[in-house]
Amino acid sequence: MPRVISKQKLVAHSGASHVAFDVGAKLSLIGSDVLMIEYVVVGSVDELAIAQPVLPKCRDELWKHTCFEAFIGRPTADYVEFNFAPSREWAMYRFEGYRSGMQPAIDLRSPKIFPEHTTDRRFGLTAFVELGALWNQGATHLGLSAIIEEKGGAKSYWALAHPPSGPPDFHHPDCFALTLPPPKAS
Repeated sequence: MPRVISKQKLVAHSGASHVAFDVGAKLSLIGSDVLMIEYVVVGSVDELAIAQPVLPKCRDELWKHTCFEAFIGRPTADYVEFNFAPSREWAMYRFEGYRSGMQPAIDLRSPKIFPEHTTDRRFGLTAFVELGALWNQGATHLGLSAIIEEKGGAKSYWALAHPPSGPPDFHHPDCFALTLPPPKAS
C-alpha cells in the first residue's frame, strides 16, 4: 500500500494574469523506492491545451506546453529534473548545480505516466519514478511544479514555492520545498 508523504496545493507564480483552476499534488512512496506523484488540475479544464496520449517516449522541450515536473536532489548541488507530459512523453535531465552541467539522465529508468481526464472539471496525471539510484546519490529534496497552457496560448506556472522575485524559476533552491524521507534499509 502506498505511504502518503505529502499533499500540497501548488501556487501560481505572481505573474499569472488569469487563473481559472487550482493545481495540487500528492506524493506517495510505494514499496521501498518508487515515488508516485499525482498531479491534479481542477476548474475550467476544458480550457486547457492537453496533448493527446501517444506511445511513451523521451522528448525534449515538453515544458513549452502543459507539463508537470519534479526536481529531485540537493537544491544547491546536483539534482535531476523530470518532465511528465499528458501525451505520456517524458524527459529526464541531470544538473551538476543550479542550471549548470545539464545532461540527459540516461542512467535512470524511464518514468511511467498515466494521464486521466475524468470530467470537464478535473484533469489528473500520475507519474511513477524509481528513486533507488537517486537516493544512493544523496537526493533528499524535492520540488513539484507545473506549466499549464490554455487553448488560447496563455501559460501559468505553478510550484510548491517560488523565489521571492523574478520570473518563474523551478530550478531555484526555494522551489525544492519538500524533504524526502530517508530510504528504508533492505
